[in-house]
Amino acid sequence: MERPKKKQILLFYCVEAEDLARKVAAQSDFIQLQSINWRSFDDGFPNLFIKNAHDIRGQHVAFLASFSSTDVIFEQLSVIYALPMLFVASFTVVLPFFPTGSFERIEEEGDVATAFTLARMLSNTPISRGGPTSLVIYDIHALQERFYFSDTVLPVFESGVPLLKQRLQLLPQSDKIVVAFPDDGAWKRFHKLLDHFPMVICNKVREGDKRIVRIKEGNPEGCHVVIVDDLVQSGGTLIECQKVLAAHGAAKVSAYVTHGVFPKKSWERFVHKSNEESEKAFTHFWISDSCPVTVEAISGKAPFEILSLAGSIADALQI
Repeated sequence: MERPKKKQILLFYCVEAEDLARKVAAQSDFIQLQSINWRSFDDGFPNLFIKNAHDIRGQHVAFLASFSSTDVIFEQLSVIYALPMLFVASFTVVLPFFPTGSFERIEEEGDVATAFTLARMLSNTPISRGGPTSLVIYDIHALQERFYFSDTVLPVFESGVPLLKQRLQLLPQSDKIVVAFPDDGAWKRFHKLLDHFPMVICNKVREGDKRIVRIKEGNPEGCHVVIVDDLVQSGGTLIECQKVLAAHGAAKVSAYVTHGVFPKKSWERFVHKSNEESEKAFTHFWISDSCPVTVEAISGKAPFEILSLAGSIADALQI
């Protein structure tokens, strides 16, 4: 079967995703960056202008979003709703991190599942001339959230874990790597993508008033153990896992999360501050560039290393 020709993509982006957008465009001659005037009125509400609006008629258009706070969601949704109405041939939204994904369940009456709320907001994106909007999201917290979106958008769920696999192959003694999961949920989510590595599964058990991290199965002794999860907030669970793995003989412990959220600068507790502390800390801490604010904050700080989604996003835009 003859491979379809690649599409020429006009890529718009929000302010904080500019660096990632430029990396995406550098991956392919078929991606051309476009710009938006992100202005505000005196009262603080957005005053937005999409440049060259007439020129994008009949073109394949994409928007790279970053919903890092409630302050920026409204202005970006305004652009997301406007672009497909400019007679574009197709429209794709790339939202690398779906920020309310971990708030997907109602455990008691009165809980608000904000994952569903945000999914409804994105589902109201107008249909373009080419049909429903494609919505590219990386490592959403729970795959069943696909069903929170209506039929007016087509969710495309991608993963950053292949970037980790490539990076692990470059490490010395890559045959001594064990992958660990902080809980059963992370194992269910990612083990099929990493099934050629030996695995350790941790879980939390209650002891009195405390919840203690234990190793449920697997043996980390003498190995470089890499903890894998979809996101990190305060990092408390990762630190407790690291302590348990080290106590069971792990030679080194590193971590990978696709989304380094790190509210209130919680990344600071992982930064190497002295050689002695570094020996006891995480050897590597890999994150993707799905959260641009975090990427800027941790730049050049060990043990952090950025695995860019740029190539994967460029490929996803051709789906």
